[in-house]
Amino acid sequence: MPKKEKAMKAAAPLKAKAAKPKAKKSAKPKAAKALKPKVAKALKPKVAKALKPKAKKAPKALTPAVEEAAQLLNSEVVFEGRVFQVVRDRLIEPGGTEVTREIVRHNGSAVILAVDNAKSKRDPWIVVERQYRHAAQRFLWELPAGKLEPGEDALEGAKRELEEETGYRAKSWKPLVEYYASPGFVGEAMKVFLAEGLVAGDAHPEDDERIELRLVKLSELLKLIEKGEIQDGKTLTGVLLYARQIARKYKK
Repeated sequence: MPKKEKAMKAAAPLKAKAAKPKAKKSAKPKAAKALKPKVAKALKPKVAKALKPKAKKAPKALTPAVEEAAQLLNSEVVFEGRVFQVVRDRLIEPGGTEVTREIVRHNGSAVILAVDNAKSKRDPWIVVERQYRHAAQRFLWELPAGKLEPGEDALEGAKRELEEETGYRAKSWKPLVEYYASPGFVGEAMKVFLAEGLVAGDAHPEDDERIELRLVKLSELLKLIEKGEIQDGKTLTGVLLYARQIARKYKK
């Protein structure tokens, strides 16, 4: 090619290629999702909690300011025994009800929780007796105890009974508790004393008393109580109360 033609060709502007229009894709309509109706959750009815009745708080003082007295209308002795008597009383009780009651009248008893704590104050030895009780038709392990004479001071009676039944005397005495074993029909008050600082001696029980004497650790007595092998009320009352006091004292 001549040089002149080559130069002209080189000077000619480059022809842009015609851009072919791209075919537009037809927009496919999106299939509308079927709206699923939401299943309404069944409303569960709330179960109303049963209202628990609130226990009434005990008043600070259990003893009322004024004790109401019964009005005795008539009293007759229907049995006179060596240790107690049975009376039939007709009376109007506090509240206005007229009733007839048969009551066992008794001078009361002294009970002794005799403790030897010379070796251990946390787990001392306790004096207990085993004797036959015909009313229960069995032998029972018990704390020493005995009836009071008419008008006798309870502490003096306790000292007398401890020495008579066990031979022991005590250097220290103090009241532990007083209670009624069966106040529905028995008027016997049981006065329990704690006796410490024991001094051994000779026992001289009454002619009809056959007593087996033992010293048992407090911890062992509590195990016997848990097993149901101690069934005497005064022993249960005295030992459990004393054990509670000991636990509280040495917990500090």
